[in-house]
Amino acid sequence: MTVTKMTWRPQYRTSKFRHVFGKPATKENCYDGVPITRSVHDNHFCAVNPRFIAIITECAGGGAFLVISLHHTGKVDPHHPRVSGHRGKVLDIKWNPFNDFCIASCSEDTMVKIWEIPKHGVLKNITVPCKELQGHARRVGLIEWHPTANNILFSTAYDYQVMIWNLDFPEQVIKNPVKTIGLHMDVVLSISFNTDGSRMATSCKDKRIRVIDPRTGALLQEANCKSHKANKVLFLGNLKMIFSTGNSRWNHRQIALWDQDDLSVPLLEEDLDGSSGALLPFYDPDTHMLYVAGKGDGNIRYYEISSEKPYMHFLTEYRSLLPQKGIGIMPKRGLDVSSCEVFRFYKLVPIKSLIEPLSMIVPRRSESYQEDIYPMTAGSKPAMTAAEWLTGLNKGPVLMSLRPGSKSADAYPDLAAGKAFSNSLDTRRSQSRPGLLQLAFIEEILQTKDGKEPKTLNDSKSCQEVQDKSQAAVSTRQELMMCSPPKNENELLQTYYRQQEEIRCLRELLTQRDVQIKHLELEIKNVRNSQGAC
Repeated sequence: MTVTKMTWRPQYRTSKFRHVFGKPATKENCYDGVPITRSVHDNHFCAVNPRFIAIITECAGGGAFLVISLHHTGKVDPHHPRVSGHRGKVLDIKWNPFNDFCIASCSEDTMVKIWEIPKHGVLKNITVPCKELQGHARRVGLIEWHPTANNILFSTAYDYQVMIWNLDFPEQVIKNPVKTIGLHMDVVLSISFNTDGSRMATSCKDKRIRVIDPRTGALLQEANCKSHKANKVLFLGNLKMIFSTGNSRWNHRQIALWDQDDLSVPLLEEDLDGSSGALLPFYDPDTHMLYVAGKGDGNIRYYEISSEKPYMHFLTEYRSLLPQKGIGIMPKRGLDVSSCEVFRFYKLVPIKSLIEPLSMIVPRRSESYQEDIYPMTAGSKPAMTAAEWLTGLNKGPVLMSLRPGSKSADAYPDLAAGKAFSNSLDTRRSQSRPGLLQLAFIEEILQTKDGKEPKTLNDSKSCQEVQDKSQAAVSTRQELMMCSPPKNENELLQTYYRQQEEIRCLRELLTQRDVQIKHLELEIKNVRNSQGAC
């Protein structure tokens, strides 16, 4: 008689993000006293980039939003200048992914407007946009920028139309979109793009999910699942999957996962809870982490996504007693890599008029740069022009490294002509932030001290450039010193903001130097250990 032995082997799944935790900012690093909008739309109401945070606010007689410099935390002045050029309530705002000083807004007045934010922030009310897009017949509820093409903007309104705008036209008022998509029978609730922007997914109030070719307007796939009423939809990077949030037939909050090439049946469905607030999804293609935040509660669930079954792996849930009305997210290039931060939310808490930053941290003992959790990510340079995309070209995002000290290409397109003004960029930056010239000079002097005398013609040219920068820095400083003292409140604020910007830049430089020093010390220790072993 043979006895079969049963062996039990636990199923462990290795993950670098198993212990990711949420770290809320301290009170002094929050934004307090912000009159957050009381709109009932299921939008984010907040947009963030590495320089500014923009929040839709409650105001009488039209619509407005605040733009605050990211490092100006603490109590917000109740009389802080606003961007207030709309005649109706502002419903959505989005920063241009390739220009940190350009933001789009849409409103109940049927208008989409493009605003240029001054380099030092908003020091007085801005009422005149640099571009105005007129084409929708009813209030515009949602706008999205194209992820890789420069100056391409999508808007959708209560007229059920999705319009595509080319901002490279020189006219200040644009009345004709380059394309109008009329496939929807009701209000479009969300828009998402795949990595290169060649496919667009939409969720509609008719509870259907559609995958559309944005250039031709052709319908590629459509989901009409009676067991899942979709509210928000999201492309999951290059995984060829679509994630949606919504409600089940029993009105429970529900999430679903779909194959982008076959929307007949979802790959996965899961009921979460019985709350009534909308679920706002966010995806990080670099770490394959998916975050689901509940509107009206303080919870944020996060998952890890894989291309094989069971596809979604629940990690944990961040809980808070402060309910969020909306959420903004920081682009990856604005994260603090020295603290192993992989994602950052900005929670809008209307009951306290508070905006609370929330960092998602990967716990690591080493303080050096963690290459495995920071792969190359989408940068701030467009992959192609608007004309190239409209002619049928598809390109993935231009990638950059998040390693401190690595050079990343920054492109700030000219909204009037639609071309990069790289030649005048250094001059404009020096005028707006004089501390940058001193920083560049200090950094290059440190590099020459570490290493090496110029040996080639290129090196001698670089030394000459350093000397030119130093002279420019000295002359800029002399100009600042010779300026008359501030005569009014606006001049005083401008001087204060300039000094704060210089201090922030110097702190960034010191942080980068500290990280480099620790990295070098670790390498020296490793070399000594290897020599001792020999």
